[in-house]
Parts: sequence; structure tokens; C-alpha cells
Amino acid sequence: MGKWFLHPLRVRYQETDQMGVVYHANYLNWFEIGRTEWVRRAGIAYRDMESRGLLLPVTDVQASFKQPALYDEWVTVCTHVAEMSSVRVRFESRILSGNAAETLGDSYDGEEPPGTLLVSGTTRHVWVNREWRPVRFAREAPEWYDKMIKLVEDH
Repeated sequence: MGKWFLHPLRVRYQETDQMGVVYHANYLNWFEIGRTEWVRRAGIAYRDMESRGLLLPVTDVQASFKQPALYDEWVTVCTHVAEMSSVRVRFESRILSGNAAETLGDSYDGEEPPGTLLVSGTTRHVWVNREWRPVRFAREAPEWYDKMIKLVEDH
């Protein structure tokens, strides 16, 4: 359901352990970077959503580790929306070795982005208000919902 959006990162020293291997929790941070950049591609700033009282907390996360990322190497965070409704969103993420955006650009149409897979995962989210009550995003912010749906459907 949608194009993969690519965001390259260089592994920073503070993200690694003494062996120079990325500490596992940092992959979840990279998943978050991918989601934030996906929302930005839809033309929406997370800050604006939150100031409007719309929050998108993680309700479930899954990660599968294949190979480690190492200090000072490039990785590419690949993100796409696997499912989306007015209440819930499920993102799929892939962390690939190298800067795939150099050869593929900032997006990729296909089942799986090509390259050496380091980590794959999914995150599930639900739209809530400041009181942490579920809301229908399409009702609370129809113009933003339409932008997100368009980004998913166009690709």
C-alpha cells in the first residue's frame, strides 16, 4: 500500500556500543525518523498536528534484526504505510546498509526496497487527543487526512 520513502543516515558514535555496533533501541528511533519524514512528505509537520491536539502514539512495535549497523556507516531508513484508516495507521520500516537514496532517489516503488537488509519492522499507531481518547483523524483534520491518503494512493 504505497511507495517506500528513503531517508539516509550516518551511524553516529553515541548510537553504538563499545564494539561499534548500533544498540538495538536506536533502530526504533530510526523508525520514528522515517515516520516523521513520511508525514512531512505528505505536507504536514508533526509539530502542527500536536499543537492541534492530535497525537499518534505507538501501540505496537515489532523488529527483526538480521545484521548489525556499524559506526560511521551509512544506512537508509525506508518507510511506507501498510494500512491506514481514520483511526489507525501501520507503518512498515526497513533499515538497509548504505545510502540507497544515492542510487534510488528519495523513494522506491516496489515490494521491498533493494539492498542489504539490516532490520525490518512495523509500528502500529492510533490517533488520540490530548486526553488520550481515540479520535477519527478524518473528522478532526480532514485536510491532513486527505493529504496522507493521497500520498498513500498516489504511490
